[in-house]
Amino acid sequence: MRSVAFCALLSVVCGAAWGQQIPGQPPGEIQIPPPTEVAPWIPFPHLPAPKLDEANNGIGVAQSLTRSRKAQARIIWVDATANLTRMNSAEKVAAIIDRVKRSGFNIIVLDVKPIVGFTIYPSKFAPKLTEWLDRSMPADFDALGEFVKQAKAAGLQVFASMNVFSEGHRNLKKGLGYDNPAWQTTLYEPQAALRAGAATFNVMDRPNIAPRTESELAVYSDLTTLRPTAGSVVAVLTTDARVAAVLQGEQFAPLDPTLPKDGGAVLGIGQGADFLRSNVRVGEALAFETTPAFVPISQRPEQQVPLMVNPHNPELQRRILNMVEEVVRNYAVDGVIFDDRLRYAGINADFSYETRKLFEQYVGKELRWPEDVFKFEVNFPLLTRRVVPGPYFDAWLLWRSMTLRNWLARSVSLVKGIRPSAQVAVYAGSWYGEYPTFGSNWAADDFTAGFHFLTPSYQKTGFAGLLDWLTTGAYYPSPTIADAIAAGRIPGASIEAAGQLSNRAVNDQTWIYCGIMISDYSGRPEALKAALQAAAATTQGIMVFDYSHFDLPRTGNEQFWEVFEQAFKDPAIPPHSIPGLLAQVRKEKTRRRAAGLKDPPVIIHPGIPGTGF
Repeated sequence: MRSVAFCALLSVVCGAAWGQQIPGQPPGEIQIPPPTEVAPWIPFPHLPAPKLDEANNGIGVAQSLTRSRKAQARIIWVDATANLTRMNSAEKVAAIIDRVKRSGFNIIVLDVKPIVGFTIYPSKFAPKLTEWLDRSMPADFDALGEFVKQAKAAGLQVFASMNVFSEGHRNLKKGLGYDNPAWQTTLYEPQAALRAGAATFNVMDRPNIAPRTESELAVYSDLTTLRPTAGSVVAVLTTDARVAAVLQGEQFAPLDPTLPKDGGAVLGIGQGADFLRSNVRVGEALAFETTPAFVPISQRPEQQVPLMVNPHNPELQRRILNMVEEVVRNYAVDGVIFDDRLRYAGINADFSYETRKLFEQYVGKELRWPEDVFKFEVNFPLLTRRVVPGPYFDAWLLWRSMTLRNWLARSVSLVKGIRPSAQVAVYAGSWYGEYPTFGSNWAADDFTAGFHFLTPSYQKTGFAGLLDWLTTGAYYPSPTIADAIAAGRIPGASIEAAGQLSNRAVNDQTWIYCGIMISDYSGRPEALKAALQAAAATTQGIMVFDYSHFDLPRTGNEQFWEVFEQAFKDPAIPPHSIPGLLAQVRKEKTRRRAAGLKDPPVIIHPGIPGTGF
């Protein structure tokens, strides 16, 4: 016979289920117990344990499986130009291998085609990199071959890194992209002009620098930086571009209390000074207008160091595939990794005539170019740009991402066709939110999160599932979210937040390894320990950039080797080296999805644009 207490309990529960009020509880209110606090997983128990956000660090099949297997990638990057004299002989390569091995790393990424486009191995398709600044390498020394031979003997993996769509270096003006201007990506630049009545005159594209030529007016948002010369003319403007004063150069005084505190000024020399004298009057309203200008990237050297080329150029696409083939055929590398130049130069690239025709073919009609894609608005006096999307802006984002994704698919097929055991990986910056600008959708093709660009069509261009592994550069000086907040930074400016988003973005379609910039921790060995904990807790491995940073002068970074020896004292196997493990992750993810089991919503902590580039 049932107990009275049981029947009473049954009555309460059933009464609640049937919509009856539970005695003593107000109508409409509910009581839910608090969630159980999750203890953080500490990847390196023998290092100090920082405060970690385990509720968001431990999500995913890949996380649980690698943690249980104690599998972990430990990658060190060896940049070609920075380390040229450190690896220009067999003896020096041996020293690198020994140092890396003793410190517990299990993978070397060797930069074999840096952004200049030259190679550190003998190539049929590019010149040999034999000198860089004060560094040199013998023309007959094959650094890649030596690394592969010695690393294999030491039990280390070697991945050959290639900068795909970069063929030159701005600072040295070297690279095949300078020799072949048709390769260079064409930028759509807003040519700003100042209108005074019916007359216009071109304006420079950056504020607070002196005029480069007589044919452009300089714009100043900070009047204290303005240095007029004899014969120049200064027009001081209010925030709405109304003329407050027109002064000859020698009359200008930045601290004049009669000048507007906000607003700015334009300065002209030569022809520009003549324009201001003839057309600008106190009290009149001027206007800033823009017209499209299409220029090769070499004409905008201040924008970025790599000389980026056009990803739509079939000659360039074939050329890098040929280089991938010669590396995989001729060297026993464990695979290739495409560095961050697997992308476009920006949202305004490529706008060449050839690309226009390809895009019009894609959308099936002739377009107003570039307005149907987008137009720029430029404000005064900061000269900041605002993209105003046109009707085909979303198609532009989709098409560019599809182009890079399909090129990558061809690369994977090529590599696997040559040697099925060889692997393909990609490096990218960790702030996924800015990557539509660069056309590289490194997420999974089923990644869902609150990004405005992540439409069902754009989702399909995600290429994580094509890869054996991916690493993202979480190059921040704050290891954890808590550290970033304590330092007055946004939570997303932390290794932990970047690793979390990277792990969620690939959505168990590939392995994800979190990258750290060792120079961010110069003189801070304890912070480096926390950085390693955060990187390994949020992803399935760690990538460290770069070998050269371990002996930066006057930093004490050489002591960091001891930190890695301590962290990596227990050997680990990279997840991508365990046969069938990635297939197991993908299969389990599919099973969970079919069973209706969902991961928690993605928490987006915005990162800082340009991080890891």
